[in-house]
Formats: sequence, structure tokens, C-alpha cells
Amino acid sequence: MSTVATGTSQLIRELREQGIDVEDSSRRRWEYSYDASNYRVRPAAVAFPGTVEQVREIVRLCARLGVPATTRGGGTSMAGNAVGSGLVVDLSRRMTRTDEADLGSRTVWADAGVVLGELRSRVEKQSGGSLTFAPDPSSVSRATIGGAIGNDACGNHSVAYGRMTHHLLEVELVTADGAHLRAGRDGIRAVDAGDQVSVARAAELDAALSGLAQQHLALIRTELQRIPRQVSGYHLGELLPENGFDVARVLAGSEGTCAIIVRARVGLVPKPRTTALLCLGYADTVESARDVPSILAAEPAALEGLDLSIVDIMRHRRGATSVDSLPRGSAYLMVEFSADTIEEAATDCTRLLGVLRGAGRVLDHAVVTDPGERAKLWKVREDGAGLSSLRIDGVQTWPGWEDSAVAPERLADYLSELFPLVRKYGYTAFMYGHFGAGCVHMRLDYDLHTERGRRDFADFTREAAALVVAHGGSLSGEHGDGRARSELLEVMYSPEMIALFRTFKRSWDPRGLLNPGIIVDPEPFTVSLALEGAPASGAAAGNSHACIGVGRCRATSGGFMCPSYRATKDEKDSTRGRARVLQELTRAQGSTVNGWSSPEVREALDLCLSCKACSSDCPTGVDIAEAKSELVNEHYRGKLRPFTHYSIGWLPRWLPLVTRTAGLANAVSSNPFVRRLGERLGVSARRRLPAFVSARSRRLRIEEARFSDAADVLVFADSFTRAFRPEVIPAATRVLRDTGETVGCTPDACCGLTWISTGQRDGARRRLRRLVDRFDDGTDRPIVVLEPSCAATIRDEAPKLVGGRAAQRVAARVRSFAAAVDEALTRGWKPSAPSPERVVLQTHCHEHAVFGSDVQRRVLRNWGVSEVAVSSSCCGVAGNFGFEAEHFDVSMKVAEQSIRPALDSAADAPVLTDGFSCAMQVNQIDPLRGSSHLASLMDPARLPGSPRAD
Repeated sequence: MSTVATGTSQLIRELREQGIDVEDSSRRRWEYSYDASNYRVRPAAVAFPGTVEQVREIVRLCARLGVPATTRGGGTSMAGNAVGSGLVVDLSRRMTRTDEADLGSRTVWADAGVVLGELRSRVEKQSGGSLTFAPDPSSVSRATIGGAIGNDACGNHSVAYGRMTHHLLEVELVTADGAHLRAGRDGIRAVDAGDQVSVARAAELDAALSGLAQQHLALIRTELQRIPRQVSGYHLGELLPENGFDVARVLAGSEGTCAIIVRARVGLVPKPRTTALLCLGYADTVESARDVPSILAAEPAALEGLDLSIVDIMRHRRGATSVDSLPRGSAYLMVEFSADTIEEAATDCTRLLGVLRGAGRVLDHAVVTDPGERAKLWKVREDGAGLSSLRIDGVQTWPGWEDSAVAPERLADYLSELFPLVRKYGYTAFMYGHFGAGCVHMRLDYDLHTERGRRDFADFTREAAALVVAHGGSLSGEHGDGRARSELLEVMYSPEMIALFRTFKRSWDPRGLLNPGIIVDPEPFTVSLALEGAPASGAAAGNSHACIGVGRCRATSGGFMCPSYRATKDEKDSTRGRARVLQELTRAQGSTVNGWSSPEVREALDLCLSCKACSSDCPTGVDIAEAKSELVNEHYRGKLRPFTHYSIGWLPRWLPLVTRTAGLANAVSSNPFVRRLGERLGVSARRRLPAFVSARSRRLRIEEARFSDAADVLVFADSFTRAFRPEVIPAATRVLRDTGETVGCTPDACCGLTWISTGQRDGARRRLRRLVDRFDDGTDRPIVVLEPSCAATIRDEAPKLVGGRAAQRVAARVRSFAAAVDEALTRGWKPSAPSPERVVLQTHCHEHAVFGSDVQRRVLRNWGVSEVAVSSSCCGVAGNFGFEAEHFDVSMKVAEQSIRPALDSAADAPVLTDGFSCAMQVNQIDPLRGSSHLASLMDPARLPGSPRAD
């Protein structure tokens, strides 16, 4: 056994003896072998400290045993600076405390594991919306304070607010030998004056850094801080006398190679009162870049660029309406102005437009003052950048040369040479960036699978490095050097500066144990590439091979993904963590065949709710619900399955029988003995069960609907609606009839959803095939499905499981009820039923995944509902998951993230739950409150004196 391996084993043992959470299971190590870069490095173990003292103990033990340590936050690094072969120290799980903001000094202390977006929300709430935290990288919803400092991140508004450096006032840190220090302007001191070890170390570092700066003033002044985004290397310019010997700022961009930052005091800025957006269309990207100096002279708050490839991928993945507000052009600049009034901001846009027209490069423009339209256009920039990880044809793109920067006035000339270099190697570029700061983000379709492709990647990268340096630029503008660029620093800097970087690093970390191989003594950028030795794409279930680690599934707000992660805050319960486990399994055995037999896979996928949110929210389209269904299906084929697969999974089969004796069934299902027996068999005794409706009541409701034989639109009354809330059937019919349509009913059928979610795909296929045969009637009449999860299943799964043109025809005809109403409102229909003033809305997660969650909000807005309390994630039931005994607690934790706060925020408002699962969760949380389907809420029969049917 090697010395490092022996040291690691002892480290893990001693950490556990100290009560520090550390894991070395294969599954955990698989999850942390990646970040969002091109690299894969398997750690020996992962630690999750909860206090500064635990961090000190970790580094002291690592130093004594010679084990390298890599600090990690959200794991969203695109340069490979969040992976390492020794101990990975994850601060994002437990070191998440934020102090009260000091509104007078406009500052706040926060732990390194605090997510940037969460910090911003807390500050804005505490200050009443007057202050905010400025840095806003695209990963703001999951990147942490520590990670943002490590990379020196910035974001869309860096033109106005600069980099993380410019907001960093003080840091608390732990050195490689365990000293606990506070660094800021004018030097370093021990946090505890009685801690003699830390006092001595602070004095030693203060003297070393002061001497380093004084002895190399000319070198530092001539090679560093030359352009706004010179992030590559160490920021030694912050040690200069004219910069106040700022040791906090010199650590920004140090990528965890000098010390472990555990807390930081950051500055806050006034939140803009209002903003207006000027979107400019150009013939090409170089033309757009030539207008950058003129735009900067107008002092905008943001100046971002993107090319047509980003728009095309956004249109392909999000639909034509997502980009229909853009002006004409093949490249775009987005210029934002902040002001006290919207009129002032709009005037700034108009004034700038007049200047740019004189140059003659702008083809078209749009001045946008509406907040909704402005957000929609920014979404093209933000979402399109993430979606560019996959070309339209499914080929993946990669970082590697995604972060170069030059002076803004040299941007056009740099791009005019960079694009031919891209074409020389046959690459396709997806380009966007912070043009106001001269920073270019670019994803390229490298071939990193083959030796020839990797050689081309290496040659291109070296040529690109020489090119950006020739233009006076930086290898990195905000992502850091990491494994991707550290080797190339010698292209950018003199041997003297490289030596100075080494001296600086060794002042902090003499033995080189903190994030080794980064910046100083770097590993070659062609080593540890994740795709080297990986099987061809397509071998992993659920498209999991497509995960590139951007970590959107770790966001705690915005989108529905990933409800289990939001409940547990554990990487294994994120879409990314699950995908990485499946990728490692594929690497080990060539595919994910027999994957459910792997304990690591079962652990990773156990808490997947099968909500399908990842299939739409993940930029690369990873579908863990599909992966789980496929793996379970394969594992149990021909074998005895768990009881819940037959009870809940086959429920639509049992419902016609059960509802014939509904009274008896309800009595049995509420019997305490039966509930305890069900608990032992896997059905939670704590879950409130729905009451079965009798067959007679169901028949009367269907008769009440008065369906027409010759109809414009067909209603599909699914198994769950018929058995548990048949009153929705006539209500939906009356609403659709109110829109001017004649309404008929589809033949009876089952979409097979519960078979899919329990991994019984052959049974699901048979049911969907029968449904397609019955529904494909030779017409194109819309089919309105009352249960949104069934609508999503037919639309999404029928073409995949059944295949053929008939399945495609039926899928194209399917509408959720909300979508059908939205179409009617768009045509000008005015609902007869009055709208409530307030509504609590829980969109079913499958409806969100397939139809989008904007539909219901748009319906409510156009109907006249003035206030909607939105539950913006899965309710926690998601079909069978919330009914299973082993998952009940997590189901309720998921509810705490979104639906319960929404209910509490509007206690007297009606609750809208088109999904039966969502209705069950509301009933679990508040049995007396209840909830309604949109059809019941809009039912014309609610009007006083209205007949039940017309």
C-alpha cells in the first residue's frame, strides 16, 4: 500500500474518531470525481465539516499524514479546480450560516458554503429591497461564496460591479497547518489573540507577503492588473502599497491553493430601482464587438454578447416563443441601464442607440422596459448558455477555452482571429460572454474520446493561448486556471512571475497539500480528461452520460429540479450526483445493464421521486426518472416484485373492481390493522388515503357531462379522475363548452403511468399501445386530458415506448386541461365564472416537465386572478413515491420546500391542484383545507342560478 493510501486510511479513521463526517464509499467518491469541467479525478474520501474547528482538525491531520486536500463548494468549476485525488472538503453542506447584514456599513459575514443567490435573497429581504449582493454569475443559484472567491467570479453586471475581488472586505481562513486567521486590508491577524500558534503564523505570513511585494514591485506592476478580467495566476497586485496590502483580495482567484476560506465579509450595493434593456442585432459577432467601446462610454450596468448559435439552441429546446422578442440579426448585444425611473433608463437606451446608429453596424434593436419581456430576453442569454452544452443534433460541447479575456477595446480584433482558429480545427463554437469586460465564454465540440481528437484539443488550446496573449489578454477571465489552463501560465507570464507565484504559494502551503497541481507546479491540461477511456455516449440509462456537471439540480429555487436534493442537501440526491454514479458504472462495465443490482446505483436513485423535472430543467436533458424506470424494469423482469409495484403500480387495474364496492373498500383501507399490515408491505400508514367513489356516483357524473357524439374536442377521463374526483369530468366539460366547443369523450383507456414509475415498462407499453389504437380516430381533434401526469405520459412516453406515426399523431393532439383553456383565452374567450382574487398554485411536476409551468400562471393571469402564490417545485408525492413507507418522511420534507410555504402565504385562498398527487399532498398537510382542479374553479355552474349542465 502506498504512503498516501496508508495516510488516507489513517486520516479517515482519525476524522471519524473526532466526530467529523467523512465518507469513502465508492458511490460518494464517484459523485465527487467530477465538477463541471473536462476532468475526472477520483478522491480518496470526502469530508463534510460543520464548524471552523472541524476544518482546522481536517487540515492538521492532512498535514501530519501527507494527504492532499481540495476544497469544494457547489462543484460548478469549469476549469477543474474542484476535484482532487486526496481528501475533498465539501463546505456547501453544513457551513451555510449567514449573519445579519450591517445595513449601516453595507456589509455582511457569510460562511463559505452559503449559496450566492440565497445570500442575495436574505440581504434583499432584510434591507427591504434597498441593498443586494452584486456578483451574479450564471451559477448564482448553486455557486457558493467560497467558490466565488476561489475563482474570482463576477457575472452579467460586472461592467458596473466588477469581480468578486471588488466586494471582498475580509476573510476568515484556515492555513495548511491549521492556523485560524483573519485577512483583510493591511494584513493578517489571528482570529483568537490567545491562540499562540495562529498568532505566530499570522506574523510569519504578514512578513513573508510584505517582503514578497516590496522586493518585486516593478515585476508586479508591469505584468499584473493590466486588463479588467486578468484573473489568471495570483492577484499579487493587491499586495502593492497603493492597493493597501489587501490580503483578502490577494486570495480571490487563488482556487483553494493557499488556504481554506471558511467565512467572508462582503460588501453590499444599492439595488437598482428599475432597469431598461437595449437589445441590439448585428450581422456577426465581430461587428457587435466593434461597438463595445462606444457602449461602455455610456456607462451601462451590463453589456453581454451572444451569437446566433445560442439563439438557435434556445429555440430548439425551449420553443420559438422563447426567442421571439429578439431583434433581427445573427449576433446580439444586451445592454442594460439602471436608473431611478423607467423613463430615465429608457432615455439612456435611446440616447445610446442614436450614437450607435452613426457607426452603422446595428441592424435592428429593441428597447425593453416591461419586466416580463426583459426577463424573457435575459433568459435567452442565461439559459441559452447552459443549453449550449448540447448541439441541436445531440453532439456535446465542452469547456476548455471558455474563459479567455482581453481589454474590451481589443475584443473585436481578438475574435476576428479566434474564429478562424476554431474553423481551422473543424470545431463548432457556441459563443457568449461579458463583452463589456472583454471576457469570452465559448463551448466547442472537441472530440475528447479519441487520441487524435485529444491531440487536436491540445494543439488548439496552445494556439489559442498564444493568440490571447498576443492580444494582451488573459487565459482566464473569471473561471480560474484550474487543470484547464495552469500549465499554460508560462505562455502568459515571464519565468520571473511564474517563480514569484511559486514563492507566494509556498509561503502559505510549504508542502503543496492544498489543491496541488493548480496554478503552481501544474499537471498537464491533457491529463485526467474525463472522456479518455469512457464508453461511447448512449450507453447510460436516462441520457445520464450527457451530464456535464453544471449543477443546476443543486439550486434551491427556480425550476422544479431537484426536489430530493432540496430536501436532503446531499449530492447523491441531485440529478448530477445520480448521473455521475451511472457514468462511473458505465465506465466500469461498458453500460448500465444490470445497474439496479449495484448498491451504489440503488442508493443514488432511491430518493428519486420520478418527477421528471430534470428531463426539462437539466440543460443537457438528463432524465433520471427514465433511468430509474429502465433499470428497475430490467432488474425485476421475470422476478417477484415489491408489493407496492402490484398495489400502487397496478392501481388502475384494480380501480374498476374496487369502486364497485367503494363503501367496503373505504372501510377496509381505513382499518388500523390493514394500515399496519400495509406499512409492513411498503404502503405508508401515515399517508392519508383517498376515498374511493362508487361506480354509481362515477356513472352519474359522466352522464352529467352530456358528451356529444360529434364533438370538436374530446375529454379523456383517466383512471384516477374517474375513481377519486369524478366531479371534475362534468366541470371540465362545462368549461370547454363555455369556450364555444362541442365536447365528446374518448374511449376508455389507460396511459400506463403507474407501470412506468414502478419500472414495469412492458406493461406500460401494452397499455399505451391500446390507448393509441383507440384514440387514433383519423381526426386531429384535441384530446384534453384532465390528469396532467397522464397528459404528460401520452405526450412524452407514447412516441418513445410505442413508436410509429399513430403514437406521434395521438401525442400531438394531447392537451392538458390548462393548455386547452390557455388556447381558448388566446382566441379571445372570456370565462363566465368569476375569478378569485388570490390562488395558491401547485403545478404537477410531470406537467411542468412536458408542457411547462407557465401555462397555468398565464391562464390565471388572463382570467383575472390578481395574486398567485406559486409552489415552484414538486409537492413531494409524485405518484407512488409519497405513498411508500420508506419514502414518506422525505416526501414531507419535499413539501416543506415549496407547497407548505405557498399554503401558509395565502391561508384563505383556494388551492389549485390539477394533479391528483398534488391534491393528496395538500390533504396531508391540511385535511380541512382541500384543493380544486382548474376545471372546478372555472366551472360556469359556480355562478348563482346556473344549471349543472346546459
